[in-house]
Amino acid sequence: MTKIIDKLNGKIAEGKSFFSFEYFPPKTDEGVHNLKERQMRMAALGPCFCDITWGAGGSTAEVTLDVARSMQQEVGVETMMHLTCTNMPVEKLKEALTKAKEYGITNILALRGDPPKGQDHFEVVEGGFSCALDLVKYIRAEHGDFFGIGVSGYPEAHPDVIVEDERQMRKNYWADIEYLKQKMEAGADFVVTQLFYDCDRYLQFVKDCRSVGITAPILPGVMPIMTYGGFKRMTSFCKTAVPQHIADTLETIKGSDEAAYGISLGTMMCQRLLASGAPGVHMYTLNLERSAGEALGWRRAAPVPGCGQAPFLQLQGWRAASREASCR
Repeated sequence: MTKIIDKLNGKIAEGKSFFSFEYFPPKTDEGVHNLKERQMRMAALGPCFCDITWGAGGSTAEVTLDVARSMQQEVGVETMMHLTCTNMPVEKLKEALTKAKEYGITNILALRGDPPKGQDHFEVVEGGFSCALDLVKYIRAEHGDFFGIGVSGYPEAHPDVIVEDERQMRKNYWADIEYLKQKMEAGADFVVTQLFYDCDRYLQFVKDCRSVGITAPILPGVMPIMTYGGFKRMTSFCKTAVPQHIADTLETIKGSDEAAYGISLGTMMCQRLLASGAPGVHMYTLNLERSAGEALGWRRAAPVPGCGQAPFLQLQGWRAASREASCR
């Protein structure tokens, strides 16, 4: 059992890039089985860690815990389990952390969480916490240094505070960074960012975080575009800024070639981020093997008769020179 922060610091000290994968809990037993097979193939590429999301209010708690246990014990990759405050009184948080310990999971991504389905705004449940800062403090108070703790960072500020007024937006952005600093001072170890499609925003965010004394690793979250509809839903929900050339291209090719374009764009983003100093990349896979793999430059082996889908064999060229104009 290893803390992810120790692995990250080791890679950074050696000057070695790394990557990690995020999955979400499937809704069916068959989906869980299929995800495990996919994880086995993807784990063979050597991700630094993998993580599994937590449904609002623990709606996927049992599946999340089971997938996390399987990743840690059977797939054999260092696992981080998300944990949120949404509809989670302290008793439920305590139970989830106890289960994580039993399963040998020593890494938690502490989040406030999104509003439950059907609600527009986050509401504090009775006996629960109002924010990720409270959750970080609770984990450290109850479990000391047993868990490594990751937290989220927002290169464009949290969606709840994104407004059109530029002056107010600037204030909100810096207030968000100060809040991130509080999470780090409370015991968080590293940061994983919200998705973005403008590399410059991530790079400026890192500089701004460093300027206020945040020294922890800040991992860029990359989500390759697979479908026009999914991209529009996600960027609308997260209030993600989309560079005009990306928006224009997607409007032109929607319904036909958006997956190929998304993989190409994801590849260029990974290349530029790494070339510009990002220690690694965190891939929001959406449980898809091809998009995350090819964006990192994986090469698929030739199919073997009778063995089904051919596995990805090796990572090649994923730290190539940046192509700035393509991912700004």
